[in-house]
Amino acid sequence: MIVALKLPILFFTVVLIGAALIASCGGGSSHNNSMAPIAASGSNVQPIVVNSGPANNYANGVFTTLTVCVPSTSTCQDISGILVDTGSYGLRLLSSAGGGALTLSLPKQTSASTSIGECAPFVSGFTWGSVNSADIKLSGELASNVPVQVIDPTFSAVPADCKNSGVPADNTLQTLGANGILGVGPYAQDCGTACTQSGTNNPGLYYGCTGSTCQVIAQSLTQQVQNPVALFPKDNNGVVIELPAVTGSLPSLSGSMVFGIGTQSNNSVGRATVFPLNSSGEFSTTFKGKTYPAFVDSGSNALFFLDAATTGLTVCTDNSGFYCPASSTNLSATTLSSGTNANISFTVANADTLFANRGDFVFSTLGGPNTGTFDWGLPFFFGRNVYTAIESRTTPVGSGPFWAY
Repeated sequence: MIVALKLPILFFTVVLIGAALIASCGGGSSHNNSMAPIAASGSNVQPIVVNSGPANNYANGVFTTLTVCVPSTSTCQDISGILVDTGSYGLRLLSSAGGGALTLSLPKQTSASTSIGECAPFVSGFTWGSVNSADIKLSGELASNVPVQVIDPTFSAVPADCKNSGVPADNTLQTLGANGILGVGPYAQDCGTACTQSGTNNPGLYYGCTGSTCQVIAQSLTQQVQNPVALFPKDNNGVVIELPAVTGSLPSLSGSMVFGIGTQSNNSVGRATVFPLNSSGEFSTTFKGKTYPAFVDSGSNALFFLDAATTGLTVCTDNSGFYCPASSTNLSATTLSSGTNANISFTVANADTLFANRGDFVFSTLGGPNTGTFDWGLPFFFGRNVYTAIESRTTPVGSGPFWAY
């Protein structure tokens, strides 16, 4: 997850099978009003798949293939294994220097003869590299001249405050588990107004780099890494993630990412319930009579919620980022926002047992601890269409930011 200031924390969470990291929320739901037939084709339909990822070590990672081009040219590259993340904002591509797939030379962003770099902190680690410009093609949609992060451990020396952020570097294919991250969350930039400021109020995501020396700089909104969906000429008010229901575990699972909300016949909101985000970019979840901040995040590979003392679930011995109850446990919670609520039923199974089958990478009952918050991760998406509306963009059911399902 990227620490973005005006928005909710961006959760990008990885589990490397056999060396687990991180968690999320699992299972089916009693509130499933939004499950319409999955869109199979269309100019705004992007295929997605849940599988083991390009490093063959990812649990509950949802990936896609996109095309990046040198701006305003036909010099392009198709890149697969890109993690689809509704909890972060902007495209991040792992360079070949980190074992990733990007070999295209994209123009670097500069300011006063310095190259612009970014330290993007997630819950599980940080990504470091330059800010470059690219045209991005997804299905029949095109975002032009988009600032993106090229994750490159050789770009410049990682600044000390970035290295000392308390999380490890995710600058290689083995640690990132993906060839990149496509952040399609409910905000247009990855930092917002905080990063436009100078001095101590700037959170220090962007840097001006000369050689191996980098200093924190202010970065305007248009220069920040951008959610490419917000830059589409049409279908630019959000996305719908559509994945079929899952019972138990599977090797892989196919679905669709549909661009736009209420802009075409294949992305109408239908019977989905809308949950506006509060000023912190969150809504709420009530569990066992107490209310907690919450968010919806396809980039989190489990249902990550609260702690063992609160949930009564045992944390795994082998995979300490997950829960390992003695038997599958049925739970329920209520999501809340602006007077709207929905009851969610879900199941958490023993993660050590789930991971023992090395042929499976799709887990509907994967859960783990996340102190004080509810992270409705990828298992929440199975069997429902989940809408993510971008800030200040209008839809037939109101302006973003909101989630609907």
